[in-house]
Amino acid sequence: MTAPVVAVVGLGGNVGDSVLTIQQAFRALQALPQTTLQGTSSLYRTPAWGVEDQADFINAAAAVRTTLAPQVLLDALLGIERDFGRVRAADGSDRWGPRTLDLDLLLYGEAVVDVPGMQVPHPRLHERAFALVPLLDVLPDARIPGVGSARAALELLDAGDIQRLPG
Repeated sequence: MTAPVVAVVGLGGNVGDSVLTIQQAFRALQALPQTTLQGTSSLYRTPAWGVEDQADFINAAAAVRTTLAPQVLLDALLGIERDFGRVRAADGSDRWGPRTLDLDLLLYGEAVVDVPGMQVPHPRLHERAFALVPLLDVLPDARIPGVGSARAALELLDAGDIQRLPG
């Protein structure tokens, strides 16, 4: 069994009732085996990134304490996505397109994982204010292995279009 580690999952969606979907996804994360939900961020409305001609996203983050190995956790996250109707194109052509739910393994403790199909920390985390803002809600002193302080990374980005939702 893997020693317990705090991992951070980024959540996002822009198809259907994304607020409800994210709230339900938080519960699905809590239900994962060998995993405890440590905290959830506020929900944020963020402009689409990559492919900008689509609806705004609702983004959030969740910190979980888990003994699941990184690949097992990622597989579980992909299973939750499928349960919420997410279909990923085999060739990745829909990478930045609309989706019901997107779950990204942003951090897995201090681990650096680079294997086919999985990179942790998320390779562009330090470039994405929509991921860093909620990440810092759940892990205010987060460090991105190979980059440094998540807060310092965010200070280099424009986060002006990110709106915290009430509640």
